[in-house]
Amino acid sequence: MLDGWAHRKIDPGLSAMAAQLAAAGVRANAVTYAGLVLGLAAAAAIAFQAYWAGLALILASRLCDGLDGAVARIHGKTDFGGYLDIVLDFAFYGAVPLGFIIADPGANAIAGAVLLLAFYVNGASFLAYAIMAEKRRLKSDARGEKSLFFTTGLAEASETLAVFVAMCLLPSWFPVFAYGFAVLTAYTTVSRIVLAGRRFG
Repeated sequence: MLDGWAHRKIDPGLSAMAAQLAAAGVRANAVTYAGLVLGLAAAAAIAFQAYWAGLALILASRLCDGLDGAVARIHGKTDFGGYLDIVLDFAFYGAVPLGFIIADPGANAIAGAVLLLAFYVNGASFLAYAIMAEKRRLKSDARGEKSLFFTTGLAEASETLAVFVAMCLLPSWFPVFAYGFAVLTAYTTVSRIVLAGRRFG
């Protein structure tokens, strides 16, 4: 829901940083891999209850997630780069809740499992929609220039980042945030299914 607004605000700064990286010879895939490493480090920090370190690493990881596309636009986008970006993003989104589950299984396991289920089904709905859209040669620039067809919804990257930040700031509230965001994610999934039924049925 907030991704379009967020991109308009941060894209100029990302483009300037990407230009410096590209000039130094850094490739987009390297930035994508760095984002995953930072994201996994964030999950590990959270698992050890180092929540402030986890927060800083999450923000650094998402900075890389914004920069890789900007660098790719300079060097030239590739299908593998787009594929890698999506796959490693999903790895990041699963790793952070897992970190909270490991940090306090007694309090967080069920809520974390519910959130991971919601992420799993939502990811399937997103990728399946993108496949059908590609089959029908549909195009969308609602979320900027992307390698796949992006459908919009209540639970997108910006909202997920905001929830992860809130979880790190108030870790004892993880179950509340997890259940609440699982509901928003499920709503996004159902909305996408309804949209698919109207467009592809």
